[in-house]
Amino acid sequence: MLRNSPPGSADVAALERKATRLRRHMLTMARGQGQGYIGQGLGIADTLAALYFHELRYDPHNLAWPDRDRFLLSTGHYSIALWAALAEAGIIPVEELVTYGADNSRLEMSTLDTTPGVEVIGGSLGHGLGQGIGQALGLRLDRSDARVFVELSDGEMQEGSTWEAAMSASHFELDGLVALIDCNGIQADGPVVLNMEPVADKWRAFGWETTEIDGNDMKAVLDALAGARKRNGKPKAIVLRTLPGKGVPRIETSEKSHFFRIDVAQWDGIIAEFDKSMGTHQ
Repeated sequence: MLRNSPPGSADVAALERKATRLRRHMLTMARGQGQGYIGQGLGIADTLAALYFHELRYDPHNLAWPDRDRFLLSTGHYSIALWAALAEAGIIPVEELVTYGADNSRLEMSTLDTTPGVEVIGGSLGHGLGQGIGQALGLRLDRSDARVFVELSDGEMQEGSTWEAAMSASHFELDGLVALIDCNGIQADGPVVLNMEPVADKWRAFGWETTEIDGNDMKAVLDALAGARKRNGKPKAIVLRTLPGKGVPRIETSEKSHFFRIDVAQWDGIIAEFDKSMGTHQ
Protein backbone atom coordinates (compact mmCIF):
# COMPACT_ATOMS: atom_id res chain seq x y z
CA MET A 1 0.00 0.00 0.00
CA LEU A 2 1.79 3.06 -1.29
CA ARG A 3 1.55 6.16 0.88
CA ASN A 4 1.52 9.78 -0.32
CA SER A 5 2.32 9.33 -4.01
CA PRO A 6 1.95 11.96 -5.21
CA PRO A 7 0.98 14.08 -2.22
CA GLY A 8 -2.36 15.72 -2.90
CA SER A 9 -3.94 18.63 -1.11
CA ALA A 10 -3.28 18.49 2.60
CA ASP A 11 -5.93 18.13 5.30
CA VAL A 12 -4.31 20.44 7.84
CA ALA A 13 -6.73 19.61 10.67
CA ALA A 14 -6.25 15.86 10.17
CA LEU A 15 -2.48 16.24 10.22
CA GLU A 16 -2.68 18.34 13.38
CA ARG A 17 -4.61 15.48 14.96
CA LYS A 18 -1.87 13.10 13.82
CA ALA A 19 0.74 15.29 15.49
CA THR A 20 -1.29 15.18 18.71
CA ARG A 21 -1.39 11.39 18.52
CA LEU A 22 2.37 11.29 18.01
CA ARG A 23 2.86 13.44 21.10
CA ARG A 24 0.57 11.17 23.10
CA HIS A 25 2.56 8.11 21.98
CA MET A 26 5.78 9.83 23.08
CA LEU A 27 4.43 10.51 26.55
CA THR A 28 3.46 6.85 26.86
CA MET A 29 6.99 5.87 25.88
CA ALA A 30 8.64 8.24 28.35
CA ARG A 31 6.41 7.00 31.15
CA GLY A 32 7.58 3.42 30.56
CA GLN A 33 11.11 4.03 31.86
CA GLY A 34 10.33 7.32 33.57
CA GLN A 35 12.63 9.19 31.23
CA GLY A 36 13.43 10.08 27.66
CA TYR A 37 14.34 12.72 25.10
CA ILE A 38 10.81 14.01 25.22
CA GLY A 39 11.43 17.74 24.74
CA GLN A 40 12.87 17.35 21.25
CA GLY A 41 10.28 14.77 20.27
CA LEU A 42 7.31 16.90 21.25
CA GLY A 43 8.83 19.82 19.37
CA ILE A 44 9.38 17.96 16.08
CA ALA A 45 6.03 16.10 16.06
CA ASP A 46 4.38 18.42 13.54
CA THR A 47 7.13 17.88 10.99
CA LEU A 48 7.04 14.10 11.34
CA ALA A 49 3.26 14.06 11.03
CA ALA A 50 3.48 16.15 7.84
CA LEU A 51 6.17 13.86 6.43
CA TYR A 52 4.77 10.42 7.23
CA PHE A 53 1.12 11.19 6.57
CA HIS A 54 1.36 13.55 3.62
CA GLU A 55 4.75 14.14 1.99
CA LEU A 56 6.92 11.00 2.04
CA ARG A 57 6.40 8.31 -0.58
CA TYR A 58 6.78 4.91 1.08
CA ASP A 59 5.14 1.51 1.40
CA PRO A 60 4.75 0.39 5.03
CA HIS A 61 4.53 -3.22 3.79
CA ASN A 62 7.64 -2.98 1.61
CA LEU A 63 10.20 -0.89 3.46
CA ALA A 64 12.91 -1.72 0.91
CA TRP A 65 10.89 -0.37 -2.05
CA PRO A 66 13.68 1.13 -4.22
CA ASP A 67 11.72 4.24 -5.22
CA ARG A 68 10.71 5.24 -1.70
CA ASP A 69 11.63 8.63 -0.33
CA ARG A 70 14.22 8.36 2.43
CA PHE A 71 13.94 10.01 5.85
CA LEU A 72 17.21 10.18 7.79
CA LEU A 73 17.10 11.09 11.47
CA SER A 74 20.58 12.49 12.04
CA THR A 75 19.84 13.37 15.67
CA GLY A 76 19.34 9.76 16.71
CA HIS A 77 18.28 10.71 20.25
CA TYR A 78 15.07 12.07 18.70
CA SER A 79 14.12 8.42 18.19
CA ILE A 80 11.14 8.79 20.52
CA ALA A 81 9.46 10.88 17.81
CA LEU A 82 10.42 8.49 15.01
CA TRP A 83 9.09 5.46 16.91
CA ALA A 84 5.79 7.29 17.41
CA ALA A 85 5.54 8.04 13.68
CA LEU A 86 6.47 4.50 12.65
CA ALA A 87 3.88 3.06 15.02
CA GLU A 88 1.15 5.41 13.80
CA ALA A 89 2.10 4.47 10.22
CA GLY A 90 1.69 0.77 10.98
CA ILE A 91 5.37 -0.10 10.56
CA ILE A 92 5.91 -1.16 14.18
CA PRO A 93 3.18 -2.23 16.64
CA VAL A 94 1.73 0.52 18.82
CA GLU A 95 1.87 -1.96 21.71
CA GLU A 96 5.66 -2.08 21.42
CA LEU A 97 6.07 1.61 22.22
CA VAL A 98 6.00 0.99 26.00
CA THR A 99 9.34 -0.86 25.64
CA TYR A 100 11.15 2.38 24.66
CA GLY A 101 14.57 2.41 26.30
CA ALA A 102 14.10 -0.97 28.05
CA ASP A 103 16.68 -3.75 27.96
CA ASN A 104 16.45 -5.83 24.77
CA SER A 105 13.93 -3.47 23.19
CA ARG A 106 14.11 -2.64 19.48
CA LEU A 107 13.17 0.91 20.43
CA GLU A 108 16.41 2.34 21.75
CA MET A 109 16.77 5.90 23.01
CA SER A 110 18.99 6.46 19.98
CA THR A 111 18.31 4.88 16.60
CA LEU A 112 19.60 1.54 15.40
CA ASP A 113 19.14 0.26 11.85
CA THR A 114 17.79 -3.02 13.20
CA THR A 115 14.47 -1.26 13.84
CA PRO A 116 12.06 -1.43 10.86
CA GLY A 117 11.80 1.88 9.04
CA VAL A 118 15.19 3.25 10.11
CA GLU A 119 17.38 4.28 7.16
CA VAL A 120 20.62 5.14 9.00
CA ILE A 121 22.05 4.94 12.49
CA GLY A 122 21.89 8.43 13.95
CA GLY A 123 23.17 9.92 17.15
CA SER A 124 26.84 10.50 16.46
CA LEU A 125 26.10 14.05 15.42
CA GLY A 126 27.37 15.57 12.22
CA HIS A 127 27.07 12.51 9.98
CA GLY A 128 23.45 12.40 8.84
CA LEU A 129 23.68 15.05 6.16
CA GLY A 130 26.74 13.44 4.59
CA GLN A 131 24.93 10.10 4.46
CA GLY A 132 21.94 11.83 2.91
CA ILE A 133 24.18 13.26 0.18
CA GLY A 134 25.53 9.80 -0.56
CA GLN A 135 22.01 8.44 -0.87
CA ALA A 136 20.90 11.33 -3.07
CA LEU A 137 23.86 10.77 -5.39
CA GLY A 138 23.07 7.07 -5.55
CA LEU A 139 19.45 7.76 -6.44
CA ARG A 140 20.61 10.08 -9.21
CA LEU A 141 22.81 7.33 -10.65
CA ASP A 142 19.80 5.01 -10.54
CA ARG A 143 17.73 7.64 -12.38
CA SER A 144 15.25 7.57 -9.51
CA ASP A 145 13.09 10.58 -8.68
CA ALA A 146 12.96 9.57 -5.00
CA ARG A 147 13.96 12.28 -2.57
CA VAL A 148 16.03 12.29 0.61
CA PHE A 149 14.96 14.19 3.73
CA VAL A 150 17.54 14.69 6.48
CA GLU A 151 16.58 15.98 9.92
CA LEU A 152 19.37 17.69 11.86
CA SER A 153 19.53 20.22 14.68
CA ASP A 154 20.91 23.61 15.61
CA GLY A 155 23.29 22.02 18.10
CA GLU A 156 24.48 19.65 15.40
CA MET A 157 25.42 22.58 13.19
CA GLN A 158 28.39 23.07 15.50
CA GLU A 159 29.93 19.97 13.87
CA GLY A 160 32.26 20.93 11.04
CA SER A 161 31.28 17.89 8.98
CA THR A 162 27.79 19.34 8.64
CA TRP A 163 29.17 22.29 6.69
CA GLU A 164 31.44 20.13 4.54
CA ALA A 165 28.32 18.18 3.59
CA ALA A 166 26.29 21.34 3.01
CA MET A 167 28.95 22.64 0.61
CA SER A 168 29.03 19.32 -1.25
CA ALA A 169 25.25 19.16 -1.70
CA SER A 170 25.24 22.54 -3.39
CA HIS A 171 28.23 21.62 -5.55
CA PHE A 172 26.50 18.46 -6.81
CA GLU A 173 23.20 20.32 -7.34
CA LEU A 174 21.24 17.78 -5.31
CA ASP A 175 17.79 19.26 -5.73
CA GLY A 176 16.13 16.09 -4.41
CA LEU A 177 17.74 16.61 -1.01
CA VAL A 178 15.86 18.40 1.78
CA ALA A 179 17.47 19.37 5.10
CA LEU A 180 15.04 19.80 7.98
CA ILE A 181 16.91 21.85 10.58
CA ASP A 182 15.29 21.71 14.01
CA CYS A 183 16.20 24.94 15.78
CA ASN A 184 14.88 24.48 19.30
CA GLY A 185 17.64 26.44 21.03
CA ILE A 186 18.79 23.65 23.37
CA GLN A 187 21.43 20.99 23.71
CA ALA A 188 22.55 18.67 26.50
CA ASP A 189 23.15 21.15 29.34
CA GLY A 190 20.90 24.04 28.38
CA PRO A 191 21.00 26.62 25.59
CA VAL A 192 23.00 25.98 22.41
CA VAL A 193 26.64 26.72 23.28
CA LEU A 194 27.74 28.50 20.09
CA ASN A 195 25.65 31.24 18.56
CA MET A 196 24.61 29.77 15.20
CA GLU A 197 22.52 32.73 14.06
CA PRO A 198 21.58 33.75 11.47
CA VAL A 199 20.88 30.10 10.63
CA ALA A 200 18.92 30.60 7.41
CA ASP A 201 21.48 33.02 5.97
CA LYS A 202 24.26 30.51 6.57
CA TRP A 203 22.45 27.84 4.55
CA ARG A 204 21.72 30.32 1.79
CA ALA A 205 25.39 31.25 1.69
CA PHE A 206 26.21 27.58 1.13
CA GLY A 207 23.97 27.54 -1.94
CA TRP A 208 20.80 26.05 -0.48
CA GLU A 209 17.31 27.31 -1.28
CA THR A 210 16.21 28.11 2.27
CA THR A 211 12.91 28.70 4.05
CA GLU A 212 12.53 29.62 7.71
CA ILE A 213 9.24 28.82 9.45
CA ASP A 214 7.46 28.17 12.72
CA GLY A 215 8.01 24.42 12.97
CA ASN A 216 4.93 24.00 15.16
CA ASP A 217 2.61 25.58 12.60
CA MET A 218 1.30 22.67 10.50
CA LYS A 219 0.26 24.79 7.53
CA ALA A 220 3.66 26.48 7.44
CA VAL A 221 5.38 23.08 7.53
CA LEU A 222 3.21 21.76 4.70
CA ASP A 223 3.77 24.86 2.57
CA ALA A 224 7.53 24.62 3.06
CA LEU A 225 7.56 20.94 2.13
CA ALA A 226 5.51 21.66 -0.98
CA GLY A 227 7.97 24.39 -1.99
CA ALA A 228 10.87 21.99 -1.53
CA ARG A 229 9.57 19.72 -4.32
CA LYS A 230 11.03 22.02 -6.97
CA ARG A 231 13.78 20.47 -9.09
CA ASN A 232 15.80 23.60 -9.77
CA GLY A 233 19.39 22.49 -9.23
CA LYS A 234 19.51 23.54 -5.56
CA PRO A 235 19.26 21.46 -2.38
CA LYS A 236 16.50 22.65 -0.05
CA ALA A 237 16.81 23.70 3.60
CA ILE A 238 13.83 24.25 5.90
CA VAL A 239 14.74 25.96 9.16
CA LEU A 240 12.19 24.87 11.76
CA ARG A 241 11.78 27.05 14.83
CA THR A 242 10.28 24.60 17.32
CA LEU A 243 9.37 24.71 21.00
CA PRO A 244 10.90 21.92 23.12
CA GLY A 245 8.16 20.08 25.00
CA LYS A 246 5.42 21.50 22.76
CA GLY A 247 2.01 20.71 24.27
CA VAL A 248 3.20 20.08 27.84
CA PRO A 249 3.64 23.37 29.75
CA ARG A 250 5.81 21.83 32.44
CA ILE A 251 8.32 20.64 29.86
CA GLU A 252 8.01 23.74 27.68
CA THR A 253 9.18 25.90 30.60
CA SER A 254 11.84 23.55 31.93
CA GLU A 255 15.47 24.64 31.66
CA LYS A 256 16.46 20.96 31.36
CA SER A 257 14.09 19.68 28.68
CA HIS A 258 16.84 17.96 26.67
CA PHE A 259 16.44 14.77 28.73
CA PHE A 260 13.49 14.60 31.09
CA ARG A 261 13.43 12.21 34.05
CA ILE A 262 10.62 12.07 36.64
CA ASP A 263 8.82 9.29 38.50
CA VAL A 264 5.84 7.40 37.10
CA ALA A 265 3.26 9.20 39.21
CA GLN A 266 4.43 12.54 37.83
CA TRP A 267 4.26 11.18 34.27
CA ASP A 268 0.68 10.12 34.92
CA GLY A 269 -0.12 13.70 35.91
CA ILE A 270 1.55 15.11 32.81
CA ILE A 271 -0.31 12.69 30.54
CA ALA A 272 -3.64 13.50 32.17
CA GLU A 273 -2.95 17.21 31.72
CA PHE A 274 -2.02 16.68 28.09
CA ASP A 275 -5.14 14.60 27.39
CA LYS A 276 -7.35 17.21 28.97
CA SER A 277 -5.79 20.14 27.13
CA MET A 278 -5.80 18.33 23.76
CA GLY A 279 -9.17 16.68 24.15
CA THR A 280 -7.70 13.21 23.64
CA HIS A 281 -9.17 10.09 25.17
CA GLN A 282 -6.67 7.29 25.51
